[in-house]
Formats: sequence, C-alpha cells, structure tokens
Amino acid sequence: MGHLDNKVAIVTGAARGIGAAIASKFVCEGAKVALFDVNISGAQDLAYQINQNGGSAVALTCDVSNPKEVETAFQNVIEHFGKVDILVNNAGVIRDNLLFKMTENDWDTVIDIHLKGAFLCSREAQKYMVPQTYGKIINVSSTSALGNRGQVNYSTAKAGLQGMTRTMSIELGPFGINVNAIAPGFIETEMTKATAERIGMTLEQLIEISMKDFAIKRVGRPEDIANAAAFLCSDEASYVTGQILYVAGKPTI
Repeated sequence: MGHLDNKVAIVTGAARGIGAAIASKFVCEGAKVALFDVNISGAQDLAYQINQNGGSAVALTCDVSNPKEVETAFQNVIEHFGKVDILVNNAGVIRDNLLFKMTENDWDTVIDIHLKGAFLCSREAQKYMVPQTYGKIINVSSTSALGNRGQVNYSTAKAGLQGMTRTMSIELGPFGINVNAIAPGFIETEMTKATAERIGMTLEQLIEISMKDFAIKRVGRPEDIANAAAFLCSDEASYVTGQILYVAGKPTI
C-alpha cells in the first residue's frame, strides 16, 4: 500500500522537471493525478506513460494565471475523479534580468504565474477541500526567495509564496487542510539550463561553481523534491503545516 492510496492530486506545471517527478512519485504512492500545464503535449505524454504502467492520470490544459481556465480545469478533475485531495502549486517560469534591464512584462509574467497562479488554484482547491475537511496544499518556493542576483521578479514571487503558505495554513488549518512549501536549491532541470545560458555558462560549469557551496556533494534531482512532497502530502505529516522545507543540499538561513 502507498502513502497516498485513493487520493486525487493536482500538480501544476506537471509536463516536465519537478512537476513531472512529483506527479510520478504520487502515482507510485497510490494517488490518481491531474496534470495541469500549458504544454499539453508534454502533459499528455506523461499521462499516457502513467496510464500504460497501471496508474491513473489525466492531462488538462491550464494557464494558472487565468481564473476561468483554473475553474474549468478543476471542474474537469471533479468530473473525472470525483474529488480533490492534494494540490501542488509548481507552475513557474523565469524571465531573469538585472533590475535596470527588467521589463514590466518580465515582472508581470513571473508574478502572475507563480503568485497569482498559486492563489487562484488554492482558492479553487479549498472549495472542494473544506467541505470534506481534508486537504494538502504544497507551494513550490525556492532558495531564490532569500535573494539572487538577476532574479528580482522570481525571488519576489518565491518569497511571496512563503508568506502565502503561512497565511493559508492559519486560515485552512481548522478545516483539516495542511499547507506547506518546499524550497528547492539547485535542481538540474530545463529551467536550470536556461539560467546557465543567461549568465553565459554551460550547465556543467554552473554545477561545478555551485557545488562548492553544497554540503552534500551532488546536484539536486527532481526526485529529491518529489520525495519531500510525498511526505508532506501523506498522513504521516498530518501535524506539519505552515512550514518552509528547504531541500538544497546545504544549510539555509
């Protein structure tokens, strides 16, 4: 038996990277998963793999910054699976630049997808979680919340998710809903490759430089975040809420 047997989980930004790893881990733990992404072909590919291997998944197009798309996607999950037990707000983009070069569009895009998206999805999820007096919400933050050169928009969004996590845990706790955040450090994904390109490095060079500060001498993997998410969404973590779990391979302040 898995730790998430008979649970229904929604994972945003699920087509690749951390989102795909979380969805796959949840399936291994017994959950049924809804994969939200604007990259519908990637989400469909993952859903197909899960279903072919005996799991249960559905892929749904969803721009998390669009309230109508969020509402519709949640309704489709209810029609398909009958309930919502878990929400992982993972969808995100980067539009990195130094402050004096950053455009309003760079700022708006990152804030809308990370922060507004998490707000809209969480607001929709609680409509279903409150009546059943059960739910788990995970917000994917980042060590960039502590500050990172060239990421004033991304750092602000990820820090905002931590404040959102603490506040939602206070509001939703009386209804049996746990809300926590995971703050990944350096995780090797397509987004990390894009960061390397932005600063004029290969991914290998960025890894070599970054690892000098790691206590654990290896790069992080999407599965590291998925394992943390599976624990926080299990009943074993039923007394854990409002927490920010840094998964970074080193101490954080």
